[in-house]
Amino acid sequence: MISSMTGFARREVSGSFGELTCELRSVNHRYLEPGFRLPEELRSLEGELRQLLAKELRRGKLDCTIHLRGSHLAERELRIDEAALQRLLTRTENIAQRLPGGTIFGALLGSARVDPLDVLRWPGVLKDDAPDTESLQGACRLLFQETVKEMAAARRREGQRLRELIEQRCIALAELVTSLRSRMPELQTRLRTRLKERLAELGTTVDAGRFEQEVALLLQRADVDEELDRLDGHIAEIRRVIEGDEAAGRRLDFLMQELNREANTLSSKSQEIDVTRIAVDMKVLIEQMREQVQNIE
Repeated sequence: MISSMTGFARREVSGSFGELTCELRSVNHRYLEPGFRLPEELRSLEGELRQLLAKELRRGKLDCTIHLRGSHLAERELRIDEAALQRLLTRTENIAQRLPGGTIFGALLGSARVDPLDVLRWPGVLKDDAPDTESLQGACRLLFQETVKEMAAARRREGQRLRELIEQRCIALAELVTSLRSRMPELQTRLRTRLKERLAELGTTVDAGRFEQEVALLLQRADVDEELDRLDGHIAEIRRVIEGDEAAGRRLDFLMQELNREANTLSSKSQEIDVTRIAVDMKVLIEQMREQVQNIE
């Protein structure tokens, strides 16, 4: 089953670490190109998450965002390690006593005032109440796997819709091929008649053998049986690919180029307005399919 490269998935989980949210957004791209935005606590997992993603998806530009929200962050700002603070103040007082005029109060209240925010920023003054790393990372792995599976399912559903659209255009294209093939004898007869009329207008007499040679040359130049056969073959291959399980995007893109080449050849060989019109209709269908194929994995 073919898959689209466009999709969105979002899942979240709660635990002792707080609330963990994972969002994936995907658009079409030639290769698989993921970009991650992770909280600092989970940044070390990026390589592992990339590998998990590559197991499920082959192509697409993905934005992978994980948010961590928890009450421990607010608590961390209020909890002070009194022992660490006292050690810092003691060391500060020792330094202040060595300075001219030197007491701790001189350092705090004088020109060398100590900023309380600087004290709070000192390593160890604020207690680190970060969640258990192993538990948080395990929850993140599981959440990411579930989100990727949801994304893959969404892309398959969109791929099914694209498959139906491509099949509809394959049917229409095959009908044009059949119509043109059935009309070729009529078109060849009209070409022969038009040549006779042209010779009559010119008042030129040509022996039957020479006339048939000229007709044969014109018919050979206008013959499109080979192009019609190749169009039928390409349509059959498109149907085989969209019904298969392998990645289809690149192969379908190549087949669109081949279809367009055959339609251009039909147009260049055309000596009848009916053939030109059918070739244009083919190009319209092929371009519609090509636009859909650009979004297939």
